[in-house]
Amino acid sequence: MAGASLTFTWLNDELEDFWKKPTYTPGYKKGTVSLASGSSQSNSAQEEKKVISKGSSESHECAKNVVKILQLMETNTAQRADEYGQLDSYAGDGDHGIGMARGAHAAATAAKQYLDAGAGAGSTLEAAADSWSDKAGGTSGIIWGIILREIGKEFGDSVKPSAQVVASAIARASSEVTKFGKAQIGDKTLVDVLIPFSQKLVGENGKSLPEAWRSASNTATNAAAETANLLPKIGRARPHAEKSLGHQDPGATSLAMIISTIADFLEGK
Repeated sequence: MAGASLTFTWLNDELEDFWKKPTYTPGYKKGTVSLASGSSQSNSAQEEKKVISKGSSESHECAKNVVKILQLMETNTAQRADEYGQLDSYAGDGDHGIGMARGAHAAATAAKQYLDAGAGAGSTLEAAADSWSDKAGGTSGIIWGIILREIGKEFGDSVKPSAQVVASAIARASSEVTKFGKAQIGDKTLVDVLIPFSQKLVGENGKSLPEAWRSASNTATNAAAETANLLPKIGRARPHAEKSLGHQDPGATSLAMIISTIADFLEGK
């Protein structure tokens, strides 16, 4: 969605001083900015370089599937970015598709780097979480960071997670997301899909992961469709709530689609 945002504020002496200083950015340059010496830049880069701990062979094998799933998510969000953006434009600013695509790309890239370094599933997911929240922007970026991070914490780097552990990880992520955003079922947000999906997955205890996930995925798809009948009660869409009536929530829709994509992967499709 094309557009611009303009903010006015009163100029004071402090702001004027900053306004006159040299600036160097991709889109705006003024004056001459002194660059740090090569040695200091090198030291800074070394300080920021993270030490990646290796996971067990079992967890590393799981991390391979984590990366494959994140790459599928990257492809999915890139293909559907316009669709998600259109849904977001009815009552929001239309950037959900772009944000999801950026976040998924960053997450998949970071996860592959950790996998290549021998990391386990937990560390790989937490690296993906940090990159998603950093690059996606917006509330959805933060939320997806929470989701991936909490799943990663539950998985750890020692063993291959069972179907029960996966369900527990999703429940943990669901709990943290609701704590962060304060959204409830019926508010027309991603939570309208995340909570029923999590509850269904936990309730499928005893089934294989592909079978349990597919069953919960069907619940997620139906829940996303039902958001078309809701009015947003929180977030940026609330001031234009009526305009969103009849359209699915973008966050709920993208989550349900990703869940369905993972179901296909688990079934070997």
